[in-house]
Amino acid sequence: MRRNIVHTGAGQLRYEIREIVQTAHVLEKLGTRIIWENIGDPIQKGEPMADWIKEIISSLVSENFSYAYTATAGDPETRAYLADMVNTRGGAQIGPDDILFFNGLGDAVSTLFAHLRREARILGPSPAYSSLSSAEASHSGYEHLTSRLDPNNGWQPDLEDIRLKVKYNDSIAGILLINPDNPTGTIYPRSTLAEIVNIAREHDLFVLCDETYTNIVYPENKTASLSEVIGDTPGIALRSISKEFPWPGARCGWMEVFNQDKDDVFNRYITSLLEAKRLEVCSTTLPQMAIPRVFSDSRYPGHLKHRAAMFSKRADEAVTILSEVPGITVVKPGGAFYLTVVFNSDLPDGGPLPPISNAAVAEKVTEITANVAPDKRFVYWLLGATGICTVPLSGFCTELPGFRVTLLENDDEKRRGTFETLAGAIGTYLNI
Repeated sequence: MRRNIVHTGAGQLRYEIREIVQTAHVLEKLGTRIIWENIGDPIQKGEPMADWIKEIISSLVSENFSYAYTATAGDPETRAYLADMVNTRGGAQIGPDDILFFNGLGDAVSTLFAHLRREARILGPSPAYSSLSSAEASHSGYEHLTSRLDPNNGWQPDLEDIRLKVKYNDSIAGILLINPDNPTGTIYPRSTLAEIVNIAREHDLFVLCDETYTNIVYPENKTASLSEVIGDTPGIALRSISKEFPWPGARCGWMEVFNQDKDDVFNRYITSLLEAKRLEVCSTTLPQMAIPRVFSDSRYPGHLKHRAAMFSKRADEAVTILSEVPGITVVKPGGAFYLTVVFNSDLPDGGPLPPISNAAVAEKVTEITANVAPDKRFVYWLLGATGICTVPLSGFCTELPGFRVTLLENDDEKRRGTFETLAGAIGTYLNI
């Protein structure tokens, strides 16, 4: 074309979590039975939505207004309800106008970074969640800026690393947190959150916190919401019903904005997000209408408690099995439903792979893994050899070799068998 129409950051748009699916389907046609451990969809892994939540949603389907446009920022009743929930926690106080709904947090993240000044960078954790890291990198045209999560310290953030990177890189305008974290499942203690907010306050930054899994915190762990520690520092919390109802297909998420009026530049930025949303008219109505009815139901606290305990038990099971394998580090997550494994020894990045019984699959895997990161080579071999579809850790914006797996399989026997197969496969690959 006479003009280059490709966005400067197009090369940064990578989502390894779904990219491996294309290869998995190819291998599936060649005879491999795939065990999908790449994506965080509880429904697809067999967890049913509670009947009482279905009944609430069904009742809304019969209401005419659930088929109509709602307000651009979101359903007024729902925003008022959510603002009250924030305010009862203590800490920052907000009103309904400080909440903005999107068609899932993917939409929120895309809008957030698309309307951020290109020169303004957001410092995020590494390993990083692909939607956030890719969006930040794409908006800037450079690799995502990261600070270190330490696997030898329970995947806790390296506060000194954050402090120094903020101090010596004045392009950084905000600090990104994911609490509980994806992909590591780490939980940020309240004191850690408060210290990160202090760093942001000292350097005149805003804090962005993805709280998608905020209600999947394991019983033995404690954390805090951003609203409880943000003080008078500008901040944004991202929340959703995808993982906790769970209803990922609803595509329903929202921003909670704190201290918009405390900074003129931050105020103008948040206003631009609402103006951008206005061009789309609004987000989907029915899921928003369900939120107050589900959240206020007397059964909901028990529903959340049960799921958190369930995933904690599954994490114990997985860690017990994998901890027997030499050559890897596996840390029990404190929340969410992911488990991250790190290889402690060098992985082979060339030479023959361990045998795969299906010759056609072996040929395809060898072709795919010719020039890839060592952990990606392992993950694709694992896919061909066992059918277990995981995600390489190098796809999460880190130099640590490893992979992420989920704790979502609802069939107890199948889930345990998957982790036992995984443990055996690691041993085979590392020749131990």
